[in-house]
Amino acid sequence: MTDLHIRAAVPADAETVLAFWKEAAEGTSITDDADGVTRLVTRDPAALILAERDGVLVGSVIAGWDGWRASLYRLAVLPSHRRQGIATALLEAAERRFVAVGGRRGDAMVLEANERAQRAWAAAGYHREDHWRRWVKPLVETA
Repeated sequence: MTDLHIRAAVPADAETVLAFWKEAAEGTSITDDADGVTRLVTRDPAALILAERDGVLVGSVIAGWDGWRASLYRLAVLPSHRRQGIATALLEAAERRFVAVGGRRGDAMVLEANERAQRAWAAAGYHREDHWRRWVKPLVETA
């Protein structure tokens, strides 16, 4: 995997990341716009971790750290590049980040219907906690 380049995203990556997520990620989010991605990388420059191969974005993970929790979102790999160790490399980078800032546990958001993702997270050593449920409330109206 020496040809895989792992790096933090910069604001100029926003549109590329959004196009990548449309192809590689499951589901959408209220923050799936250039402003949302730009705000993320401006507020926390190390949070959005990208994997590139030959100059092409092939993977992403958001490794959010708020000083209390180490949260993982948007682990995605291009379908044509799956099962090549890219998700593993991204998670290792995220976990190194968390350990360096004092994180004690990584929490991943995984869609209930995404069985492929559930298998990938389990293979990476994560386990499902059925006693928790996510509660959400939109703070702005979306179109």
